[in-house]
Amino acid sequence: MSGIRDDDVAEKMERNNVDNDDDDIGHQVDDLFAKVEKLEQKVNEIEEFYLTSSKKQSVVSPKSLSAKDKEKVRHIPGIKKHQQETARREAAAAKRMQDIMRQFGSILRQITQHKFAWPFMQPVDVEGYGLRDYYEVIDRPMDFSTIKNQMEAKDGTGYKHVRDICSDVRLVFQNAMQYNDDKSNVYMMAKTLLEKFEEKWLQFLPRVTEEEKKRDEEEAEAQLNLQRSQEAARAKKARDLSNELYEADMRLEELRETVVKKCRKLSIEDKRNLGIALTQLCPEDLSKALDIVARHNPTFHSTAVEIDLDIDALSESTLWRLKYFVKDALKGHWIKNATIGVGSGSNNPVNITKTANITKTIASKRKKQICNALARTAKKQNQKHPS
Repeated sequence: MSGIRDDDVAEKMERNNVDNDDDDIGHQVDDLFAKVEKLEQKVNEIEEFYLTSSKKQSVVSPKSLSAKDKEKVRHIPGIKKHQQETARREAAAAKRMQDIMRQFGSILRQITQHKFAWPFMQPVDVEGYGLRDYYEVIDRPMDFSTIKNQMEAKDGTGYKHVRDICSDVRLVFQNAMQYNDDKSNVYMMAKTLLEKFEEKWLQFLPRVTEEEKKRDEEEAEAQLNLQRSQEAARAKKARDLSNELYEADMRLEELRETVVKKCRKLSIEDKRNLGIALTQLCPEDLSKALDIVARHNPTFHSTAVEIDLDIDALSESTLWRLKYFVKDALKGHWIKNATIGVGSGSNNPVNITKTANITKTIASKRKKQICNALARTAKKQNQKHPS
């Protein structure tokens, strides 16, 4: 081929192969980082769960959760079993409460069979008695026939707790005492029956409190079981995430070793071009480049007021990381034709010094310091080796 040397062709082919390998490895790294980001989100969820648990020291019942939280809880292993146990427990508790309400019925029979009970057996005949102001005085009318109907209701609208029945029985007598004069017969009858009812209720109350205590204990045990189930599930998820993160870390390490093996050592020319490229970065990208150096060199402090950057002392992996970063940073910016390729040439004989001081007083001065250091080095080299 006229005008083209075989060495040039071989170098170009090698460069293309390296670029292809770079792209392939880059895609693998991108995939891994995408996976790590998802894993980090899961880790944050687990941390939030344990943080919330440690603050509340209790678990929230699924009944009180929002639709979004219920969807999360639904996927917790064991939650279905817990829900089934909750349904059985609530059904058993409801059956016991029905038995207590039936037992409470004996008190109602004693009260309703009393000779003073007849005014309270049916709803007040407001129109018949011409009680025009009755609904202005009484907010919620109540009578024993209404109580009985609600106790016998089968459509789910009936009483759920014996205390609700007790409250309505009191309301029957309290309404009568509120509307009627305290010297009237109805007032006296209502007061007498209310006192009798309270006496019988106090005798019956221990059965109610015993059932309520049992319910509370069962609910507390169920909540504890749910919390343990959630913690066990989160612990398993944390272990699985730890394994996945470890595998991702190992994969990244393998890729790093692959990159180091594939990449030959940067020549003096490569390092010189890398130094020139560093001066073309904006202050923000320059800070990121120095952070790369610091990340892989414990003795290098990128946040120091004054730092020493010795490119020749950097490891090959760090130099290649800088190369890729600078290449990406300059791509699409005002230096459209800047090339930080393997063995890329330059007419500028500038070479970065082994101890180029980069003053970090403010970000904008960094670039200026690097440029000055490069210029001084170029001048010295031109004096030693005049063209």
